[in-house]
Amino acid sequence: MQLLINKKISNALEDAGAPLGSFADVRQSSKQEFGDYQVNGIMSIAKRLGIDSYTFAKKVSKIINLNGIEKKIEVIKPGFINIFLNNCFLEEKINKISVSNECLGIQKEISKTIVVDYSAPNIAKEMHVGHLRSTLIGDAVVRVLEFLGHKVIRVNHIGDWGTQFGMLIANLERIQKGLSNTALMNLSNLEKFYRESQKLYDTDKEFAIQARSYVVRLQSGDKFCSEMWKQLVDISMIQNQRNYERLNVSLTHSHVMGESMYNDMLPDIVTDLEKKGLAKQDNGAKVVFLDEFKNKNGAPMGVIIQKHDGGFLYTTTDIACAKYRYEQMDADRILYFVDSRQHQHLMQAWTIVRKAGYVPKHVSLEHHAFGMILGKDGRPFKTRSGCTVLLKDLLNEAESRAMKLVESKKPNLKADEKINISNIIAIAAIKYSDLSKHRDTDYVFDWDHMLEIEGNTALYIQYAYVRLISIFTKVGLSIDSFKGVIKITCKKERALVMKLLQFEEVIKSVSVQGQPHILCNYLFELAGQFSRFYEVYPILIKQNILLKQSRLQLSALIAKTIRQGLSLLGIRTLNNI
Repeated sequence: MQLLINKKISNALEDAGAPLGSFADVRQSSKQEFGDYQVNGIMSIAKRLGIDSYTFAKKVSKIINLNGIEKKIEVIKPGFINIFLNNCFLEEKINKISVSNECLGIQKEISKTIVVDYSAPNIAKEMHVGHLRSTLIGDAVVRVLEFLGHKVIRVNHIGDWGTQFGMLIANLERIQKGLSNTALMNLSNLEKFYRESQKLYDTDKEFAIQARSYVVRLQSGDKFCSEMWKQLVDISMIQNQRNYERLNVSLTHSHVMGESMYNDMLPDIVTDLEKKGLAKQDNGAKVVFLDEFKNKNGAPMGVIIQKHDGGFLYTTTDIACAKYRYEQMDADRILYFVDSRQHQHLMQAWTIVRKAGYVPKHVSLEHHAFGMILGKDGRPFKTRSGCTVLLKDLLNEAESRAMKLVESKKPNLKADEKINISNIIAIAAIKYSDLSKHRDTDYVFDWDHMLEIEGNTALYIQYAYVRLISIFTKVGLSIDSFKGVIKITCKKERALVMKLLQFEEVIKSVSVQGQPHILCNYLFELAGQFSRFYEVYPILIKQNILLKQSRLQLSALIAKTIRQGLSLLGIRTLNNI
């Protein structure tokens, strides 16, 4: 609807004398008294034209042709146009969605190939709370893009290359002499193994010499070092996959594309950048100087792409990544869900990519940055001892807390049912708590709030869904098979219909902006509107069959929308809490 209205308003603006392509800025109205949609772009256009904005708004309002879908159009000072939609139009639209068997009536977009880079843990280190936001936000956006019909290529850009692998291989060789291969593959404490390797490297000179030699051998393709390196990668990814499965994240081993994948490309990229006059020798290193970025002295900033000892940097790898994703994956759009501290690094790499002609301008390179997870003290979230919180420990704690909640509410459930419900509630609580926050901002991790049944939480939305399902259970019906005609008979029904019709707008906003909190807020508002409606208006009305069928159909559509919305967030629903 927003797209339809925006197009009609844009046409009216041009007919009223606005420049071609003027932005109408049609938005959902924040308050009912301002109608269903509000045109906010009039003032800025009138200012450019040098005319009174209220007068211009009145002129535009008389030209708008919405083909009868509007009940009324009003103009308020200083130049807003409020649009109230016709109930007959809303009923027609909502009933078309009701009979649609696919995607709640949402139209698929023209399919694009979209590469999404997210999660990206390091090898030989356990995933921790710092990996949560990239993993969850990236996965939610991937699900939305696929739902809209795009070909999405997931990329888990793991840190599987670098000088640290020399010491890790040397230590793994030492351990392997006392373990069978089976025992080795069950090596679980990666953090301890990494710290032990680092300590040996720092204190044992012979070990350090051996470790440095293994780095050279690994980079040269040595068979022994390559096999040991692969074991480290496999051990790490087996553990990471357990976390993904617990979180209901759609990443698998097939999506792993580590730094090592681009290693063979790096020498040719440096040579090519030199040939194109972009890279220059500077104190033995090869550097690209960028006018777009300035150092402390105001001079063009130098970005090193190869060190004086011949080693490559992360920037070089990220240049290769972008080049590969365009040339080999045919990407139309490339999204990176990487924390905000990496923004300048990525902008520098992509500036070089554009200058070198590796990725044309029509292919979008997007850094969807995110803030940090903080403790209640306002500092990065850590354990009481000051250590980084491991992801598996976070999930264990969530499941433990959820189990206590389930046992207090449903003590008579069977043990396996309690485990299943508590696991779903726990993961939903963590995911929703993260995804419901604006991606760009830091947020405080709060166990108590995320498991509350009131407020903007997963449990509140799931409870609304359970209530909806219980209505159909009472009468032996299914939300997926029930068919009825929706009629708007009160303001609260109208508000629910409007909210349902805006689901497509919400989904498309998430796909463009990479902001899952937009969907979370929508689901919270929808659940709240239904709860307030349900408190006042009965649904199973025996004396009025048509009204009963209408409200059952409306309830079914609300339930299906909540279920679909949570699914796009990677959250499972429950039929009973």
